[in-house]
Amino acid sequence: MSEKCVLVGQSGGPTSAINSSLAGVIAAGVFDGTRIEGMRYGIQGFLDGRSVRLDEAFLSRVDIELLRNTPASWLGSCRYKLPLPSEDEAVYQRLFGRFEEIGADAVLYIGGNDSMDTIAKLSEYGHQTGSDIRFLGVPKTIDNDLVGTDHTPGYGSAARFVATAVNEIAYDADVYDLKSVTFVEIMGRDAGWLAASSALALAAPDLVLLPEAPLDLEALLDRIASLLGEKNTVMVGVSEGVRTPDGRLLCELAAEPGVGVDEFGHLATLSGTGRYLAALAKERLGCKTRSVELSTLQRCASYAASRTDLDEAFDLGHFAYNAALSGQTGKMCALERVSDSPYAVQTRLVDVASAANQVRHVPREWISEDGMGVREELLRYMRPLVGELPAQMASLD
Repeated sequence: MSEKCVLVGQSGGPTSAINSSLAGVIAAGVFDGTRIEGMRYGIQGFLDGRSVRLDEAFLSRVDIELLRNTPASWLGSCRYKLPLPSEDEAVYQRLFGRFEEIGADAVLYIGGNDSMDTIAKLSEYGHQTGSDIRFLGVPKTIDNDLVGTDHTPGYGSAARFVATAVNEIAYDADVYDLKSVTFVEIMGRDAGWLAASSALALAAPDLVLLPEAPLDLEALLDRIASLLGEKNTVMVGVSEGVRTPDGRLLCELAAEPGVGVDEFGHLATLSGTGRYLAALAKERLGCKTRSVELSTLQRCASYAASRTDLDEAFDLGHFAYNAALSGQTGKMCALERVSDSPYAVQTRLVDVASAANQVRHVPREWISEDGMGVREELLRYMRPLVGELPAQMASLD
C-alpha cells in the first residue's frame, strides 16, 4: 500500500481523557489524509485480528470533538503483558505480520507504565529485525506515576473528581453531633499523587496518607485521638497503596484469602486499606468510623473532567502522530512544565525504555514531616492540572 497508515491502540484502565488523545491522533490523520487504524481491545485484541478504520468512523470535526469529550476507552482496552522475544518470539512474529498486513507505518499506544513496556519491547524487536515501523507511547494514567513527564493525562480529571467527592463526603460526615472518623480510600498502588489531590478540597481532610511515607499505626491513632479532642468529625484521605514501616501493604492485612495478581504481577485488588483503618480506629478509639472507597468512580467521571487535562491529552495525541511520521521511534511523548504561574507546558520526547516499568513517586519533601499531610509545593503542582473546582460550600471549620 502506498498510502500512509498509523495504527493506534488504548491499554490499561480507562480515564476521562484517554479518548481525547485518540481524538488528537485521528484529527491529525484526517487533516493529513492518512489512514488511521485502531486496535480493538488493545494489543491483545489486535493479535486476534480485531481492528477498525478510525478515519472513516470519525469524519467530521463534530465527531472528533464528541470523542474528545467522551470518557473511558472508545477502542476498548486490555491488560496483556507482552513476553520477551526470548520467551515467545512467535507472538512478535504474529504482531509484526499483522502490522505489515495492514500497512502500518507507525504504531501508537496510549496507556500507562505497562503500555510503555509494550512499546519499548516492540520498538526493540523492530530495531533488531530491521523493521521500518515506528513505535511511540502516548502517556495516560490517573496514577500520575510515569517518569519522564511532568504529569500524565487522566490525572487532572481524576484528581478533580477526588477533591470534589472528598469535599462532599466531609459535609455528609459532619451533620451529627457525635465523634466520628471517615477514611476515604483513593486509588494509587505505588504513588500517592491521586490521594494527595484530596487536599485540594475546600473541606480538606485532616490527614492525608500516601505510599511514599510509611505509616506508623500507633502515631496515626494518636493523631486521630488528638483531633477528636478538638472536633467531632475527622476526615482522612488514604491511598490504597499505603504501607507499614516494614514495607507491608495495609491492604494485605485486610485482604481476603486467595487474592491473586494480574498479568503484570500487581495485586489483583488493592481495596481494603480504608476498611482496615476504620476497623482499627473503631476498636482502639471507640468512636464511629466509616470507610468510603471511591473505587472506579475516580477514573471516568466526565462531569468532573479538567479542561487542562482534556486539552493536553489531545495535544499529545496530535504530537505523537507528527513525531511518528517524522521518523521518531522508541519514544514516549511527554509534558515539561515551563511555569506554574501562569501555567505553561511544552511537549517533548523521551526514551520510552527509560519510562517503562518505573515509578515516579511524590517527592518526600512535598509531604509533611510526620507523613500525614501535604505541603504547599504539592498543592501548587496540582492546582493548574485540576483547575477550578465545582462550587463548594463554606468551610466546616
